Amino acid sequence: MTETEDKGAYRVLARKYRPSTFEELIGQDAMVRTLSNAIESGRLAQAFMLTGVRGVGKTTTARLVARALNCVGEDGQGKETITPCGVCEQCKAIAQDRHVDVIEMDAASRTGVDDIREVIESVRYRPTSARYKIYIIDEVHMLSKGAFNALLKTLEEPPAHVKFIFATTEIRKVPVTVLSRCQRFDLRRIDQDMLATHFKMVAEKENAVVDDNALAMIARAADGSVRDGLSLLDQAIAHCHGEVGEEQVRDMLGLADRGRTFDLFDAVMQGDAPAALSVMDNLYAAGADPNVVLQDMLELTHWLTRVKVVPDAAQNAVVSEMERVRGKDMSDKLAMSVLARAYQILMKGLGEVRNAPHPQQAAEMVIIRLCYVADLPTPEEAIRLMKNNPQPSGPGGSGPSGGGGSAGQMAQAVGAPNMGGSSGGSNGAPTTSMRVVNGGVAQVQPRVQDETKADPQSFVEVTELAEEKRDIVLKANLMNNLHLVSFRPGKIEFRPGEYAPSTLAGDLKKFLDTHTNRVWAVGVSRHEAGDVTLAQVRDEAIAKRKQEVAKHPLVHDILSSFPQSVIDKVHEIKLDTLDAAIQIEENPGDPDNTSGDE
Repeated sequence: MTETEDKGAYRVLARKYRPSTFEELIGQDAMVRTLSNAIESGRLAQAFMLTGVRGVGKTTTARLVARALNCVGEDGQGKETITPCGVCEQCKAIAQDRHVDVIEMDAASRTGVDDIREVIESVRYRPTSARYKIYIIDEVHMLSKGAFNALLKTLEEPPAHVKFIFATTEIRKVPVTVLSRCQRFDLRRIDQDMLATHFKMVAEKENAVVDDNALAMIARAADGSVRDGLSLLDQAIAHCHGEVGEEQVRDMLGLADRGRTFDLFDAVMQGDAPAALSVMDNLYAAGADPNVVLQDMLELTHWLTRVKVVPDAAQNAVVSEMERVRGKDMSDKLAMSVLARAYQILMKGLGEVRNAPHPQQAAEMVIIRLCYVADLPTPEEAIRLMKNNPQPSGPGGSGPSGGGGSAGQMAQAVGAPNMGGSSGGSNGAPTTSMRVVNGGVAQVQPRVQDETKADPQSFVEVTELAEEKRDIVLKANLMNNLHLVSFRPGKIEFRPGEYAPSTLAGDLKKFLDTHTNRVWAVGVSRHEAGDVTLAQVRDEAIAKRKQEVAKHPLVHDILSSFPQSVIDKVHEIKLDTLDAAIQIEENPGDPDNTSGDE
């Protein structure tokens, strides 16, 4: 391309405003300081490894280092410097990508051993006109294993006139044998406020009027990348004919209105599902991507959590006044556990939306799910509610037992054997309650008693608690391998059975400490025989019940008529259930016949 053609061609902002000096390189002060000290003291490594995300200045830094090492000054007598003059022939040639001694190689397209062999062969020759022959290898992680191995010897002991500069976005893919031979620099992401300031300066030079909120939006979308942000700014200026507003940038990026995102999050946290779905519908109708809407909510949840932990985060320069006021108010009202729970649900829901055949429907389901869990009590609130509003025990609940743990008490607790059910009646089914949360949305939630059970008052209740918490192994050991010596709330002493595991005492203590409101002392007795196991008590009760049933005249006649028959199980049928069955049998066609009270 000729010089005239070059002047007439449009250069994108990312190339036009590429830094030409280290002073113009933003956000990398630590690296610039290290390179400056190394150049001034003459402690130059033979190879540099530049790593970081895309668009933070890795290739630009490599070219600046090449200029710094080869600059000869305006008089042609200068030495290496961190501030290259930019006017000498060496600086001009490197800036225009035409210097014969600065070789740039794209490892993504030249990955093999043969390509590296060319480099190894050429390093023997001294530079044509420069002080150093510099090899810049971009995306070095793309080299093959053989290519890396071929480069190792030359990289460790290169000629004095050769410098290697590597750039990569995936440092973990570079072998440690290569990393150990390089001086590594991690280029950091650029902060949003620094990006917004830089973009504002570029916009002024381009004679474009860009709203501050639009700049903040572009800086947020750039995600720490200067190149990505400049590309978006370039697109926004072209899209808006030089006057860039917040609405235009939002439409260009397909983002949801930040204020509407706050409205959606507020409705969700109040449990107002109709209002939340209405906001979601409006955003979708305005062109917002459901995936982006959930991403914005995820980002908002994270930011509110940061504001709750670090209040100064709300004073960031890129945060608008609306976000600052509403965000501070929300973070003060919402508990940390609520925000953490919302973040987890949004993270899981985001994956569901990405894989769903209908993203809008999946996003609505995530919103509804958030609405119905937003106002559930935290664990601390649940415990406080349980203490302040104790529920009376159900018909089948067991009252406090005495201090001892005799076999008589155990047998009485087993009584009519029902070891498979949970204590407290209701056939072991969890009870629920309806309550109205803010916004008028009725929620069905478990009672506190289902979440935090009162301390067991007998050893049988300990076993029932193990069953309720689905610790099957512990329950089996408590039933079959434990002979109770003494029991009182907070302290258990037992003799282990023949097949009891050696960790039974520790397992039982850990379980009780976790699922009750006190710390338990669990001891093993080697001298006391203890009671029979609960399994033996249960079996004896079942056998006794079978003997009583066998004495019934009707059952006795059946057993006599069928000598090989045995009583397998005994089921108790309530009288009202039996009466209802008889009525149905007598009036099978009566549609008004019911078996329960209205």
